[in-house]
Amino acid sequence: MEMNDKRKIINDPVFGFINISNEFIYSIIRHPYFQRLNRIKQLGLTCFVYPGAQHTRLSHSLGAMYLMNEAIAQLRIKGHTITPEEEQAALACILMHDLGHGPFSHVLEDTLIQNIRHEEISLLLMNRINRERDGKLDLAIAIFNDTYPKKFLHQLVSGQLDVDRLDYLRRDSFFTGVTEGNIGSARIIKMLNIKDDRLVVEAKGIYSIENFLMTRRLMYWQVYLHKTAIAAEKMLINVLKRAKELAGQGVELFASPALHYFLYYPVDKSVFRNDPQALEQFTDLDDNDIWSALKVWAKHPDAVLSILSSALLNRNIFKIEIEQNPFPPGYLESKQKILAAKHAISPEEAVYLISSDEISTNMYSEADDSIDILFKDGTTKDISEASDMLNIQLLSKKIRKYYCCFLRD
Repeated sequence: MEMNDKRKIINDPVFGFINISNEFIYSIIRHPYFQRLNRIKQLGLTCFVYPGAQHTRLSHSLGAMYLMNEAIAQLRIKGHTITPEEEQAALACILMHDLGHGPFSHVLEDTLIQNIRHEEISLLLMNRINRERDGKLDLAIAIFNDTYPKKFLHQLVSGQLDVDRLDYLRRDSFFTGVTEGNIGSARIIKMLNIKDDRLVVEAKGIYSIENFLMTRRLMYWQVYLHKTAIAAEKMLINVLKRAKELAGQGVELFASPALHYFLYYPVDKSVFRNDPQALEQFTDLDDNDIWSALKVWAKHPDAVLSILSSALLNRNIFKIEIEQNPFPPGYLESKQKILAAKHAISPEEAVYLISSDEISTNMYSEADDSIDILFKDGTTKDISEASDMLNIQLLSKKIRKYYCCFLRD
């Protein structure tokens, strides 16, 4: 990313030159909370599968801002009123929508942090910036919370066709090299319209939406839920859980001040809301804190911590087995006993060398937030009814798989 301070232009590899619209938006980009996202990879440990996946949440947020600007311009061309204040608020909102992400995306959730989603942390950080800006983010926060009267603005931030999704699918396709995932985001945005305060897609864009939905499905199974990426993420989760357990026993571990805070103190939603230190420590935490700790933990006397840390550093990823049905009773226990004997650790410690769960996803839910197609006569139909290629059974089918992953021999 290259930025020229005088002209305020960002050179983005996906969309080309991105112009920064005004000084207020530029001040958000320069804020330390936003700049922290430059130290967090968008796809976490997926680079173990696709080495090019080194892009950051900052670059994704800038791309989403660019698409928001494009969407607003298109809607104005079609006669819809969006004031300069609403435009600025929508751009600020999409810039800050990922502020609450911790290192490696969702790894911290339910490991070092309990019972709070990244969206809630994003809102807490937005509120803090808003106080610094004397309430200038009130409108952006209302759009984020879906309390602003123009509901379509929230849909552009969080919905089936939000600019967040339109950017990450195209950007992740670009950096992973999975060319099948390259959606026609420009075409989709040109086809957007508003009917009854809801985003709709004009009928001539129906094929772009069909491609978008099929592409999304492909990207989930080929990139976001790739078995090696899942195995690596489970390893990192187990490393952090083991470190948390040792910290609870009073073992002093190497850690940056921010990581030390989350290892040695129980942090949940109430702590985030009531203790300002929690947010301060969170905004100091990024991927580098975790990698630095792993490099030191690889030589720690605790066998579990050192084995897993060393394995992650050297890409000795858990072996993963995936089945359509649950694994038979006793299967995990037998694996656990083998690992315990091999590494001369107790069966309780061997729990960290194995992980099992189920993965499931459905790409589209009409009840959640439908994609409505607008026809020339002014009527609308859900994409599942309007498409002659897709149907609701195909779109909403929930795929469930069961996996067991464990340390390789």
